[in-house]
Amino acid sequence: MKHTTRLRLSYLISDYLTINVGWMTFNVVRYFSLPLIYKPSLGEFILHDHNIVMGQILFPLMLVAMYAISGFYNNVTFKSRFDDLRNTSVVSLSGMLVIFFTVLINDDIPERLQNYELMAILLGLLFLPTYLGRLIITSGERRRARRGEGHSTAIVVGTGKHARQLARRLALPDRLNIFRPAAFVTIDPTADPVIDGLPVYPIDRLDEAIAEHGVQSLILPTQSSEMAPTLDLLSTLYRTDLNIYLTPDLYQLITSRARCATIVGEPLVNITNANVPASTANLKRLGDIAFSAIALIALAPVFAILAVLIKRDSPGPVFYRQQRVGYHKRPFGIIKFRSMRVDAEPDGPALSTPDDPRITRIGRFLRKYRLDELPQFWNVLRGDMSLVGPRPEREYYVRSIVERVPYYSMIHQVRPGITSWGMVKYGYASTVDEMIERLRYDLLYIENVSFGLDLKILFHTVNTVLTGKGV
Repeated sequence: MKHTTRLRLSYLISDYLTINVGWMTFNVVRYFSLPLIYKPSLGEFILHDHNIVMGQILFPLMLVAMYAISGFYNNVTFKSRFDDLRNTSVVSLSGMLVIFFTVLINDDIPERLQNYELMAILLGLLFLPTYLGRLIITSGERRRARRGEGHSTAIVVGTGKHARQLARRLALPDRLNIFRPAAFVTIDPTADPVIDGLPVYPIDRLDEAIAEHGVQSLILPTQSSEMAPTLDLLSTLYRTDLNIYLTPDLYQLITSRARCATIVGEPLVNITNANVPASTANLKRLGDIAFSAIALIALAPVFAILAVLIKRDSPGPVFYRQQRVGYHKRPFGIIKFRSMRVDAEPDGPALSTPDDPRITRIGRFLRKYRLDELPQFWNVLRGDMSLVGPRPEREYYVRSIVERVPYYSMIHQVRPGITSWGMVKYGYASTVDEMIERLRYDLLYIENVSFGLDLKILFHTVNTVLTGKGV
């Protein structure tokens, strides 16, 4: 079992047990607040009251689910104790309000002030044991990090003054850094073969350096005056599909929204991961599951009618399956209603055009109203796709685009979507140039993911479907 999996399980088990302890303790406190006229024995109250027993089973599970949705378990390595405190406080407060308004509000306690006191006690008992359990685990993980265990092996790109200084800071044994440098990579042909005990590789041997040292991250330190050569380097680095970290100065110049994850270790900013809060990603996924499940059931009659029309229009299967590149570059089989002849690509991949003769009569209707995309609700339910996200492409076209714009790899940091900002603004692409043109909308989406933006894209997609502006 991987260390991250063990760590995630440690947080999950700790949360579940400590919430159970807090909820049981609260029920004891609650027992002594009830009117004397009601009083059974404490054992009877705890063990034989149906609501108490069900609450002991359900409420800890509910709180753990709320913590999961909040994103606490998404990334469990190198956690901040302040993040633990903030997350535990917010979820404990939310859980307390849910419990109070579903259960405690019906308690026969005449004094309103006593109700408020019980709410405060419940909040404290939900928060304190859980936070103490997390504090123990997080502190143990920080001690492990200070011993030099569990770090991400990194290559420092460059051998100048700033690169050497950064590598030295990352290598300090008493610093709580996520990274440990294993080598330098440089475009300077006059650089020494070894600097500060680390081997130096020319940039054309980058892949070799990555393989030799098991590198997981690339770190690119620079100053504002070095922006032009740095941007040239980024084109090479993006092709590695590794996490790329920049110093905040350059990142601010590129995006003007530098976000550093830690104030204890070296402040580096990942420019290869989508800037999506874990809670937003989790809620987006829950929405995808709920909506796609309802859509598949509600649209079943439409699917049946379209299936009959497709079969009558041309020989071949109703559905068309094709390999696409998805989340984190994992391939998956996208499913669509077939809109072309079965022999549409005898000579290999070929993009369609508005007047493409390969498109069948019913296929033209399907594409006009985007109805050929409806079966992809199944891909959404499976987790291959999302309702909204960059459109997935075939491996053949991904390679063609990456050769020209290496930063295209960034779109694989989110799940691909049935619809996208690029599809709404640009529509179907019939050439690689048009795919690249559409890419800017996908990159804008990744940087601005939100429920509001998703709703706007879905609204415009519905408008496209209803007005038939899909071609």
